[in-house]
Amino acid sequence: RKSSKNVERLCRLVDDLDEISQLESGEMPLTPEIFVIQDLILDVFESLSLKASEKRIAFSIKKGCEAPIQVKADKEKVRQVLINLADNSLKYGKPDGHTIASVYKMDEKKVLVELSDDGMGIGEGHLVRIFERFYRTDKARSRAEGGTGLGLAIVKHIVEAHGQTINVRSKPEVGSTFGFTLAAAKGE
Repeated sequence: RKSSKNVERLCRLVDDLDEISQLESGEMPLTPEIFVIQDLILDVFESLSLKASEKRIAFSIKKGCEAPIQVKADKEKVRQVLINLADNSLKYGKPDGHTIASVYKMDEKKVLVELSDDGMGIGEGHLVRIFERFYRTDKARSRAEGGTGLGLAIVKHIVEAHGQTINVRSKPEVGSTFGFTLAAAKGE
């Protein structure tokens, strides 16, 4: 039982390392397409709904952010970014908490996607390092959660491979907001 869990963890680690080295070397080809970002967010929320209900955390799209916004990006890679961020919000969320996605058209060229939770938050000392590979804010906890410590590093690389940026704001005991930009689909 324990060894199969360790094997699974190793396989995930190898996959994640493989992916990160491809991303770092610029070898990961992006296949941009035009899609409605809210549809993808809802898809991701749906795929994590079982885990969310176990943790009693509600997923939603912020009121006023429902109007469909089209972006041009590699849909599967952006799905991975959203899954990683939403999954983290569940790991560090509080029971009966909320994870809320918001989407804003910043200008003709950029769309801002934010994922906010009301979980345990991240201390300031950790914030600057949170996107580093293998960096963990809480070693015991993340080991129990079974992560590889590469999720946010991969997220950052995917966003940057699109020529975009990601940032985080957080307050301990208040929650965290991860925001990243995507290219707006032209001619919207």
